[in-house]
Amino acid sequence: MKKAVIFIDGNNLYHNLKQIRIKPSNLDFKKLAVFICRIFKCDLQEVRYYNSMPTLRDGKELYYSHLGFLDDLRKTPKFTILIRKLQVHSTKELLKEQQDLINSMDLCEKCKPIVKENLLDAIGNVKKKEKGVDVMLSVDLVEYAIKNKAETLIVFSGDADFVPAMKLARENKKEILSISLARGYSLDLRNNFNFFAIGKNRIMESCLK
Repeated sequence: MKKAVIFIDGNNLYHNLKQIRIKPSNLDFKKLAVFICRIFKCDLQEVRYYNSMPTLRDGKELYYSHLGFLDDLRKTPKFTILIRKLQVHSTKELLKEQQDLINSMDLCEKCKPIVKENLLDAIGNVKKKEKGVDVMLSVDLVEYAIKNKAETLIVFSGDADFVPAMKLARENKKEILSISLARGYSLDLRNNFNFFAIGKNRIMESCLK
């Protein structure tokens, strides 16, 4: 079986779990990763979990609760946790951050303009740092495809913002798969990629603590 890397959009997953009335803290991420690999018939190489991090100004209870959640998640085998602070951005600041992220990648001159065109257009004019997390996931996804870091790349998100980055990764002859909770799952993702929609019952049966 092919080795797979799963890229999880933590913000999107959190909000969609709340929509179907499942407490996010009850989700067992190790079971979730096993479930995903069973669905797509692949071997787990790595899970990369992307999430925004509140500050103390957002409230001590929220801050320390989320800190504890991330610390526990770091102990899960094969999990890499990537976070950004949640804060307000101007569009100009966000575009600069996007450009800095792209510049930090070791891309050839041929690849850099392609990545820039696709990723900067994918994010749009937004003001929340959560979208900075989306940029980070998108850049990593393309980098993993270009640098041949895995055979199969699986994006866990219902957000259509990732479609351009996923298409670009697929152009580098990688298998790109899409998975999300059925609630809030973009039609654009389902129309463009091999996908699996997870219903509430499947989550409750296979992925809870």
